[in-house]
Amino acid sequence: MRAKVLYEHGEERVFALVFETGDDVVRRLEEFARENGIATAHFTAIGAFSEVTLGYFDWEGKTYLRNPVKEQVEVLSLLGDIALQGTDPKVHAHAVLGRRDSSTCGGHLLEARVRPTLELVLTEPPSYLKREYDAESHLPLIKIGY
Repeated sequence: MRAKVLYEHGEERVFALVFETGDDVVRRLEEFARENGIATAHFTAIGAFSEVTLGYFDWEGKTYLRNPVKEQVEVLSLLGDIALQGTDPKVHAHAVLGRRDSSTCGGHLLEARVRPTLELVLTEPPSYLKREYDAESHLPLIKIGY
């Protein structure tokens, strides 16, 4: 993965991240946030994956159902955020993927391998978001703090 600062003013930074074939998107994005001191951010991306695992949150079971997609797909839309969970930056993202026949699938991004590229724009705003455990959903949800 290659990265470049596109804009920096005060506490706001905007980065371009270009992922390459074989990159593990979630892992690399969390590493990038940790290495660059990013506690909160939001991002959008387009590109393609060679394989991906999408999730669907099962409310009754309080867990993600895993839906593997083991084929080359276009990333039509990838949207997400980064927020601290404890002291670690965690990615929360949703993806809409296009298949060869132009059908689509989508869900929570659990795992993804890039092929050949993923172009991501990440904005670090001058605000603070933190994930805290929510007893009702059993999920770490964003809480707004100052």
